[in-house]
Amino acid sequence: MTKDQLNISFRGEIFVPMLSGALFWPAENTLLVADLHFEKMSSFAGKGQLLPPYDTKATLARLESDIVLCGATRVICLGDSFHRDEGTTTLPADELKLLKSLTSRLDWLWLAGNHDPLPHQLGGRCAEQLAFGDLVLSHEPTFDLVGQIGGHLHPSARISANGRATRRPCFVLDERLMILPAYGVSTGTLNILSKPFAGLFERKKLKVIMLGKNRLYPVAIRFLI
Repeated sequence: MTKDQLNISFRGEIFVPMLSGALFWPAENTLLVADLHFEKMSSFAGKGQLLPPYDTKATLARLESDIVLCGATRVICLGDSFHRDEGTTTLPADELKLLKSLTSRLDWLWLAGNHDPLPHQLGGRCAEQLAFGDLVLSHEPTFDLVGQIGGHLHPSARISANGRATRRPCFVLDERLMILPAYGVSTGTLNILSKPFAGLFERKKLKVIMLGKNRLYPVAIRFLI
């Protein structure tokens, strides 16, 4: 990590957002990632949409690079790690080998998502959700959990400045909830001002960090559209 990195303070813990959409937790030497959606393109191919099936390879390469960059010894996947149930059994041989290598070398935890099944036989441990003190790690954001870190909604921010509009994935949080951007290379996004986010955050306490091409950008709420 770099000396000019951005930090996120949430529920008494310090986190480091990464340009890829991962979130590093230094105190626990843990890397958090949401919505990997492995095998999304192969799932589409099975339905007759002939798209290049290289998303899993690219996502795994990004993940391996981030693990090296931050030096994490634990990885927690916050659900929807696979795009469909069959994704755990359709991994190409090279990707399967790399994934099993990672899960054998690190303390690896898979959390259940709405797309992917648990348990499976890919190494690591499987759980519905995890609690770390005042924090709850799970997939789908809920209204009743305080201190939740999750994914599911693939948040993005659309901003307007100097007469131009830009939309990019983002981290979004208030004092109660933090949602990570989708990590998979073939995932879409939802505007954080759209209906699925309604009521999840206290707008006056909202914090947004947008993923740029070369750096992260804290976004003032007044610029959101």
